[in-house]
Amino acid sequence: MRIVLLGPPGAGKGTQAKILAEKLAVPHISTGDLLRENVKNGTSLGKEAKDYMERGLLVPDTLVAKMLTERFNQQDTKKGFILDGYPRNLSQAETLDGILKPKNMDIDFVVYLDTDEDTIIQRLSGRLVCSSCGANYHIKNMPPKVKGVCDKCNGKLFQRSDDNEETVRNRLQVYRKEVSSLVDYYEAGNKLHRLDGAEEPKIVLNKIVAFTKTHNDSLKV
Repeated sequence: MRIVLLGPPGAGKGTQAKILAEKLAVPHISTGDLLRENVKNGTSLGKEAKDYMERGLLVPDTLVAKMLTERFNQQDTKKGFILDGYPRNLSQAETLDGILKPKNMDIDFVVYLDTDEDTIIQRLSGRLVCSSCGANYHIKNMPPKVKGVCDKCNGKLFQRSDDNEETVRNRLQVYRKEVSSLVDYYEAGNKLHRLDGAEEPKIVLNKIVAFTKTHNDSLKV
């Protein structure tokens, strides 16, 4: 089963994707993690990406697409995957279809975590990120066992400079402009399923799992 998780910053895509991937026994593919992994391992694509990053430039879509193509070639994606952080716009959605088509693969459905602005600001203003592995925590909602330390790798936790109310509101405006055509694209293909991302994470997860069951009777969770 191949699923794309969409939603604004702070909607909980990463958290849901990791847990859902475990339940469905398929890999969680995050473009952010994929990028960091390639840079860390010194792959040819990672070196190219690092060059852009060190110059303060965005990594081009074409380079991210190449990383995704390589990732989809790996054996563990044959039974499906949970894609998080990509696509972000219509152009990337079309690129994704172009990557999957030669492999006789297609996106089964897209979950859109529709989340109100106040909830997003509350979540992001308390978000903590691991400087080593990129894991996310929250000061109130999901604190680490030890203050300032990642549960997974003992890395140092920090708060992103752009996780403040003014910046978050600006990011949401940009996101809404980009995502409107993307939502229309997947709705036209009868693949989009909307959920209220402001609900408790466990409730959202249960709804996603219930929806996947209707698409896969053999799914056991």
